[in-house]
Amino acid sequence: MTAISAAPAAATPTPDGAELHRPVIDWFDAHARDLPWRRPEAGAWGVMVSEFMLQQTPVARVLPVYEQWLARWPRPADLAAEPPGEAVRAWGRLGYPRRALRLHGAAAAIRERHGGDVPGDHAQLLALPGVGEYTAAAVASFAYGQRHPVLDTNVRRVFARAIGGVQYPPNATTAAERKLARALLPDDERTAARWAAATMELGALVCTARTPDCARCPIAASCAWRGAGSPEHDGPPRRAQTYAGTDRQVRGKLLAVLREAVAPVPQATLDRVWNEPVQRARALDGLVSDGLVEPLAGGLYRLPLT
Repeated sequence: MTAISAAPAAATPTPDGAELHRPVIDWFDAHARDLPWRRPEAGAWGVMVSEFMLQQTPVARVLPVYEQWLARWPRPADLAAEPPGEAVRAWGRLGYPRRALRLHGAAAAIRERHGGDVPGDHAQLLALPGVGEYTAAAVASFAYGQRHPVLDTNVRRVFARAIGGVQYPPNATTAAERKLARALLPDDERTAARWAAATMELGALVCTARTPDCARCPIAASCAWRGAGSPEHDGPPRRAQTYAGTDRQVRGKLLAVLREAVAPVPQATLDRVWNEPVQRARALDGLVSDGLVEPLAGGLYRLPLT
């Protein structure tokens, strides 16, 4: 096979999904990390919080913020009762702080529409503000044991290699990948949920982006990419994430000042965090447009209260 975007159209992929389920799930049972959102006491809210935080952020950075978050806001209604700016403040340096506002919005909707309990219905999850297809599937699967394809970067990479025979998946998730993920799902709901978690962990710990450890992989013998000699990626260039000198860095510096402040911050204080005025103004305008910063009269700024 060439690429996962050209995955086989047959209803049952090759190799047969049933041949992959048991070794991957057995490996997961033996090697899965003990993460707080995987424990029964986490509940659906703990799973949802983790999924928002883990988007584009490594587990090591998420863990302390997650634990502080759940200690402060153990239920959606607890978060919804506070101003959205408090969610931004507690988000700290996880990055992509709009996720904090979206999680706050989801918590408010859960309180208003679902009596404060995270819904188990996939369509109701998808209707929450800030919840996309991935997050809805992940919460339904990991919190409620339902049968849904859960396609994050790690899972997509495992499928690209094991089934598609290529080093990396496409830059954006394709219809062919979704079709393949659905075809690979075990029929049994609980097994499907376990499979979703297991393939994600396999990608995170073994089938990693830069240094896959094929010797530890439970499906190495049937991996199409390894069988083809582990060819180098020959598709579109991989997107490299940069940070230093970008608007993201400036936004982060501005938010850091506002998170630490107990009162509205004057423009002059914000001006000192970055010496390039055009980029600084653009970054601040972006924060205001995104609802992360609230401008006040007299050139003052604060985290949002509404």
